[in-house]
Amino acid sequence: MAESPEESLNIAESLKSLGLTKYEALVYIALLKVAGATATEIHEISGVPRASVYPVLDRLTQKNLVSVSNTSPKRFDAIAPDEGISNLMTHIEANADVAKQVLNEIFSHRIGAERGTQELIWSINGRENIYLRINDLIRHAETNVNIFTNRSVITNDLVESMRIAGKNAVPIEIIVNEWDLPPMDNINVYTKKINPDHLPHRGVYGGVFLFDCIRVMVVMGQMDEGLTALYSESEGFVRFFITYWRFFKDWVKQ
Repeated sequence: MAESPEESLNIAESLKSLGLTKYEALVYIALLKVAGATATEIHEISGVPRASVYPVLDRLTQKNLVSVSNTSPKRFDAIAPDEGISNLMTHIEANADVAKQVLNEIFSHRIGAERGTQELIWSINGRENIYLRINDLIRHAETNVNIFTNRSVITNDLVESMRIAGKNAVPIEIIVNEWDLPPMDNINVYTKKINPDHLPHRGVYGGVFLFDCIRVMVVMGQMDEGLTALYSESEGFVRFFITYWRFFKDWVKQ
């Protein structure tokens, strides 16, 4: 059963996501309906303006979606969808590789790159944003993760991220006031009971997260008012919290 004009337009929208223009998609769909057609016939079937048909056919031929005969007048035929879509994907991947190389070259020479020692610190607001960032950093850590926090900050999502990092042989060390979870691979937990009089007001959360000794996230705030975090890769900022971490690690071992 032939599809309606509305269905053709819907399919055309899908093909546009693969790099085709609207006219290219309509011509290709039209050619799938017939066993070869002239430019005039394609104009009549697709609804694409006559003046645009030949340029569109040239582009579709370059994209390996259309074949052309050597007859007079020329007749055009669609490449089967399985092969045609595969050709489109190959074309997209090749363009993506070229774009990535060029963009990386631009990025490597960006203005201000010589200021690599500048102390850049970013502020992140909102519990969801902060936890998304921490989870991502834990899961993509390469050498080690150090965490100093209270138990209430360790959510189920964080536990799962630590489990994934542990399975990837990334050692994790945690200093926490209490721990009620079973042992996990490559994760060492140090607990230190704190005098209740020294605990912060109920609902106050805080923590320091170090990733690969080159990134740090410092979190503080109240859950009902929103959390705030500072994130940095600057050498001075990271070095300070590495010292902070070592101090408290020695403290919990006492």
